[in-house]
Amino acid sequence: MGAIDTLLSPVILFFVLGVSAAAVRSDLAIPEAMAKAMSLFLMAAIGLKGGVQVSQAGFSGGMIAASLAGLGLSFALPFIAFAALRSFGRLDTLNAGAVAAHYGSVSVVTFATASEVLTRGGMPPAGYMVAVLAVMETPAIVSGMLLARRGTQGQPRAGGHLWREVFFNGSVVLLLGAFAIGAIVGKAKYEPIAPMFTGLWSGVLCLFLLDMGLIAVRRLRDSQAITLRLATLGLALPLINGLIGAIVARLVGLDMGSAAALSILAASASYIAVPAAMRLALPKADAGIYLSMSLALTFPFNIVFGIPLFIALSTALAR
Repeated sequence: MGAIDTLLSPVILFFVLGVSAAAVRSDLAIPEAMAKAMSLFLMAAIGLKGGVQVSQAGFSGGMIAASLAGLGLSFALPFIAFAALRSFGRLDTLNAGAVAAHYGSVSVVTFATASEVLTRGGMPPAGYMVAVLAVMETPAIVSGMLLARRGTQGQPRAGGHLWREVFFNGSVVLLLGAFAIGAIVGKAKYEPIAPMFTGLWSGVLCLFLLDMGLIAVRRLRDSQAITLRLATLGLALPLINGLIGAIVARLVGLDMGSAAALSILAASASYIAVPAAMRLALPKADAGIYLSMSLALTFPFNIVFGIPLFIALSTALAR
């Protein structure tokens, strides 16, 4: 599957359309309620389809290996990001810890886009990668909090509210819940609802990425907190993390599609679950920095360039 074919897929082109519309200051917009509904739909569809695939293939050593690899990556990657943000990015400890947490956690939409591209290219990731996606959301939050704690003296502690936000945030609950439902009902009972969750999948993803393109450019244009050094890291960190993810995937013996998916997950940055947790855990951290880096820089980079790059890298390592 060539990089050109990936870039010319409908989902990528709709994202480019959103970026272009925002760049020329078009008034094109997706209503917020519709965007939220599409987000819920995508997470439910990802979970269901992954669970159904696991119900057919059964739990395997590959699933355990991939989950452990994802868990380790999510916990470890923020330490690399933190070192770069402190030294090259010149961020204080508090903000470096908050930003680093985003670069160990994952982007559901980046995963959804990569899965669509991989499936169209004839190398779909294993269904259990949905479980890996869910596993990778939380450990990075813990790492970020540990790294930032020296900069949080005097701040209020969120206590149980924080841990509830970390472990029971909506995206994790919906992903794992839908995954469990898919695994329980299996393919036969999934068929009656397949037209909804499979038939509409690509079209909804196209519209959602149109909205994300609009949001990314507008947030970057409005941000006053991003320096050239931070912008550079917003593009460099996904490359570093994605390379590490591809190597780890190769070491644990994942198939080509799943290896590419793990690499892309490692390269992605959260802009939903982690910001919600950081608002509770580190209320004095600058949201303009961590949201602009994860959503306005890393997300578009991965959608347009990262996905074809990490697919090619994973393919090359598999040979």
